[in-house]
Parts: sequence; structure tokens; C-alpha cells
Amino acid sequence: MTMLAGLVAQAEGQGDDLVTLRALIEEATEAGAARALAHIGLHDDRAGTDIIELRQLIQGWRDAKRSAVSAVVTWAVRAAVAALLVGIAAKLGMTGLIHR
Repeated sequence: MTMLAGLVAQAEGQGDDLVTLRALIEEATEAGAARALAHIGLHDDRAGTDIIELRQLIQGWRDAKRSAVSAVVTWAVRAAVAALLVGIAAKLGMTGLIHR
């Protein structure tokens, strides 16, 4: 049982009105939520738009990160293939052809 449920049960056991208790709890949670949103600057009419923009910004960051990782991997593979080809050319004695 949660602490809140325990307090409600205790108050109910003491004869307190359950409807009043629930109303108090609801008011307290709404006030707490409003205070938390105000604390982080999301208390006005633009809050919904701000959240959408934040989500778009985060998605853009994720896309950029994914693209950067992909580019690094692509260049690493290209460098490895180039090094392999240079090694094969050296092994076959084809390096003299490059200097001519």
C-alpha cells in the first residue's frame, strides 16, 4: 500500500469525510504539478509548443548523432579497404608502378 493510500485509510478510520479527503488530495496534486511546471518554465499557454519544439530538437540531435556515427564508420571502412589494397599492391611488387 502506498503512503497516500495509508493516510486515506487512516483518516477514513478516524471518521473523516472521504470526499473531502479526495478533494484535498486532488487540489494538492494539481497545485504541486502547477508549481513544478512553473519552476521549469512550462506554466504558460506556449508550454505545449515548447514541448513539441524540445522533442523536435532532441530528434534532430539524435539524427545528427546517427549520421555522424555512420559517416565515421563509412570512412573507417574506406580507409581499411584502401590500406588493404596498398598492402596487396606492395605484396605483389606493384609499388614501382606508382612511382613511374
